[in-house]
Amino acid sequence: MTEFKVFAGTANPHLAAAVARELRVQLADATIERFPDGEISVALGESVRGREVFIVQPTSPPVSDHLVELLAFADACRRAAAERITAIVPYFGYSRSDRRQGRRAPVSASLVAMLLETVGVARVVTLDAHSAQLEGFFRIPIDNLTAVPVLCRALTERVPAGAVVVAPDLGAVRLATHYGERLSLPVAICHKQRLSGAEVKVEQVVGDVRDRACVIVDDMITTGGTVVECIAALRRAGARAEFTVAATHGVLVDGARARLAAAGVRELVTTDTITQYDDGRPPSRVISSAPSLADVVRRLVTDRSLHELTSLAYA
Repeated sequence: MTEFKVFAGTANPHLAAAVARELRVQLADATIERFPDGEISVALGESVRGREVFIVQPTSPPVSDHLVELLAFADACRRAAAERITAIVPYFGYSRSDRRQGRRAPVSASLVAMLLETVGVARVVTLDAHSAQLEGFFRIPIDNLTAVPVLCRALTERVPAGAVVVAPDLGAVRLATHYGERLSLPVAICHKQRLSGAEVKVEQVVGDVRDRACVIVDDMITTGGTVVECIAALRRAGARAEFTVAATHGVLVDGARARLAAAGVRELVTTDTITQYDDGRPPSRVISSAPSLADVVRRLVTDRSLHELTSLAYA
């Protein structure tokens, strides 16, 4: 097996430590500091010359700070003569910006891809990227894993009989279909209209939800606004007041948890791609993504296929 090192950024050190434990290695030594003006300084504490390097750093909020830290980390490894640098970015910030929203707007996902390539990243590993189009912005390999199987295993024994999987908008239909297939449940769809970056409106529900418990699934939950509007629409359509929410990335900005609890969410199930601060409202379960990420590292250092781990494997 190729010699490798695993570094932890500050975005989610607990996840990086869990990945290292799965691999039975120690996290490599590094010092990360922030100057009073906000500048980030990264210093490697050991040699990476000729080694394969894995940097675990989701670009979770504050997204831009964690992105610049990842870039500085990769640049430090490149300048220290690392053989190959793989960025493990479980939550890929800016992936929603995959097209221009106007004639004078950026495609930020493309910008981030160019930055990662420029600093020497040779491969990117992410988990349930918001847009499959993300891969097209890279000239280096990008592996988009999926958390659907592990989330479905967590849901299997807790979903009420006769439940229905719900896609909160058209963008989540494919994801909901895979949940439905794995859980052997029918799928319903909410038609959403986005009014602003933080405000949405659900106009109708397609599918039979009357007197059924609902499992609302998405790749990420940020403000909770879409889920709240979805629940209101499901109630109007006669759904039972048993709502479970499952998402790979619990971004959950301030106020999101309270919003979900007030809407009647019985349980929130997410992975640990983003550090979770659970106050019990609503009751939550966090499923570890470390075994999957560690499996990726093992396969990469032994030149084995990742096919069955990627989202394409269940397409």
